[in-house]
Amino acid sequence: MAKQPGLDHRRRDQSGQTREKNGKTLIGTLRKTYGPGFAEGRRSDMKLDTLLAEKGAASLSEYMRKQKK
Repeated sequence: MAKQPGLDHRRRDQSGQTREKNGKTLIGTLRKTYGPGFAEGRRSDMKLDTLLAEKGAASLSEYMRKQKK
């Protein structure tokens, strides 16, 4: 069976599940995927965990949902 790409170019583990973004992912890296307006006003070397804690979000998906409101 050929490996299929994950959502947003994320990788799949052995069971085929798409991995979540790691909390150590840098905001600058996420801007490459979500655009330059992602986490506006934040430094590009800030970690995702820090951003989520500041915004009270449990995951990147939750953060994105809150930002669209």
